[in-house]
Amino acid sequence: MEKIKYLFKRILKLDYSNMIKIAKAVSKKTNKNLLFILFDMTKCGLKYQAGYYDYQEFEFYNLNKEQRETYLTRGKNNEIIKKFNDKSKFYIFDNKEEMYKIYNKFLKRQWMVLNENNYNDFLDFFKQNKVIIVKPIDGEGGKGIEKYEYINDEESKIVYSSLLFKKQLLVEQCIKQHPDMNKLYNKSVNTLRMFTFYKDGQAYFLQAILKVGNGGVVDNFSSGGMYTYVDDEGTVYAEAIDQMDNKYYKHPISNETIVGFKVPMFKEAVGMVKEAAKVVPEMGYIGWDVAISEDGPVLVEGNCYPGVFQVKPSLVEKKEGIIPKYNKVMQIFGNCYNANNSTIQRNNFN
Repeated sequence: MEKIKYLFKRILKLDYSNMIKIAKAVSKKTNKNLLFILFDMTKCGLKYQAGYYDYQEFEFYNLNKEQRETYLTRGKNNEIIKKFNDKSKFYIFDNKEEMYKIYNKFLKRQWMVLNENNYNDFLDFFKQNKVIIVKPIDGEGGKGIEKYEYINDEESKIVYSSLLFKKQLLVEQCIKQHPDMNKLYNKSVNTLRMFTFYKDGQAYFLQAILKVGNGGVVDNFSSGGMYTYVDDEGTVYAEAIDQMDNKYYKHPISNETIVGFKVPMFKEAVGMVKEAAKVVPEMGYIGWDVAISEDGPVLVEGNCYPGVFQVKPSLVEKKEGIIPKYNKVMQIFGNCYNANNSTIQRNNFN
């Protein structure tokens, strides 16, 4: 019944013009009939809860039935969230001030929230840190994130008024990222999206992706950045991709090689997110954004809607999605998926 409700909502909200646009692009790329692609898209929506973006991004047009079953789609991701994340706790992750309070020990940096009466506190903070990052409390996708450098007190007053007006109320110390991360791209803090699962006193590290900036001050995919995949040892094993589906073996600005890049202090980052996973046990499935600073991993934020990330089939030899690995610990999609040799790191808190 839940699947039917989800599909019905999707049908009502579907952007048919965009669906046809994507279908035409796939048809041109594959030399397959447009009507066949549209029919196949619809079939995948009904059978795998795959939207047309899933169909394009995970190249369902090149996969057989068995392979398609292993790929996590947005519909199936919503099933995981609905089953393991308590809605009454969503506010913690929707409001950055709440999240920062609860997970403060993992942030490892100074921060404050602006109001109309704390200019002097802001000025002291600004002068002390020299460079600050500002964010909306309820922002997402990197929108509204800016960097400011202290110039003088008069200029700081203008900045303060502007931040209040634009509701960029969260002000924090700038993270100084590890030199190795800086080599990839030095205009933004390049972060890991690290997925954890928590149930019955046990925390599991599921997977990690590496997000890298590309021309801006944030690394978010939706803001022009790119992302790639990291194995359980912290090594990048696939080309990075951006929102336009461009692939990068090397970074186009820094010219640093992406494939084979070793994330520094990766094991420490895994340990940190597994510890963070037990703070609010009602939230079982979280995507953590983690930066690697000069002194070690720091938490940037947590996401109760972690997003769907898995390697494009064309980038790897083995055409298998993330479901087998997820299903090994979640056991949500039945026993039809072969977990093969997927490995999960676990921590027993008993």
